[in-house]
Amino acid sequence: MEFHFSEEQDMTADVIRNLLAKLCTPSDLRRLMAAGTPRDDARWQSIVEMGLSGALVPESAGGLGLGPADFIRAAEACGYAALPEPLVENTAVALPLLAQAAPDAAELARALDGEITVAVGHPANPFVADADTAGAILMPHDGALYLVDPDNATLVAQPSIDPFRRLSSVGFDPADARLLTSDAQPLLDRALDRGAVFAAAQLAGMAQACVDLAVDYAKERKQFGKPIGSYQAVKHQLASAQVKIEFARPVVYAAAAALPQHDDFSRARVSHAKIAAASAADLAARTAIQVHGAMGYSWEVDVHFFLKRAIALENAWGTPAFHRSRVAHRVLTHPLGPDHTFAKEQSDA
Repeated sequence: MEFHFSEEQDMTADVIRNLLAKLCTPSDLRRLMAAGTPRDDARWQSIVEMGLSGALVPESAGGLGLGPADFIRAAEACGYAALPEPLVENTAVALPLLAQAAPDAAELARALDGEITVAVGHPANPFVADADTAGAILMPHDGALYLVDPDNATLVAQPSIDPFRRLSSVGFDPADARLLTSDAQPLLDRALDRGAVFAAAQLAGMAQACVDLAVDYAKERKQFGKPIGSYQAVKHQLASAQVKIEFARPVVYAAAAALPQHDDFSRARVSHAKIAAASAADLAARTAIQVHGAMGYSWEVDVHFFLKRAIALENAWGTPAFHRSRVAHRVLTHPLGPDHTFAKEQSDA
């Protein structure tokens, strides 16, 4: 197994990080929040022009045919920037699912060209994210999967702790939708794993953003004539948060690398990644708020963009209890030990 990223993967991650550093700053988020706008059309167009929409769609369906490991750090960069636009779920979850179910769908071609985004309704999530701005919605019903035109659906906005993660309940009549497959469960299972691992990557990025914000503040804020970052109490809290991130990040990368296996071992890795990244994001956000002191509890501090997104994603694509149960299943039903660290069912069952 390769334990490093290729030069091409490094370049892709750098390009995305640099783009978002310019186009998605906290001041940009505050501007959108003040306007009550869910996305920035100019920023989305810049992202579309990078050709990322089809990253995980097979070449036979018009995509780039990349693997999860090729996109995992792009998702991490989106988390670091708290990107409001649905790049990750559209690229890493919705379009691969649509390509598997209906590679000839006109909506897939439009989405690959960046004309529309596709939202996903999944049993793991009580509501559908970004359905209000999607050009098509994938919805399960009675074991089948349907492609729904938003104009033929009833969308009801639902409250969300994250002002940029717009949620809706979606009602539709199957007679007004396109049936893609009558046996949706295998596709939904794979979509769940993709959603969970790329949510974990975003959480890891958010955790790092929180620590970086807190470190910058601790260097500037002075107490008793010295920067608060010079005090051990502050240093130790930030160091603990950073250590948790450093332990979570390789777990996320390993889960992305193992994702194509689609077995108990890879599912446990995905769940481990989601648990570890969510825990790191929670600690990092709360630590950053403490470092900012009393003002840390107000929306004046940018940490709240990341705290709210982290809380939202912790329960998206499987709750912590769900993911702990999958890890327990792997531990209790398969051999353990160093020789099974990177096991696969087909060779190590």
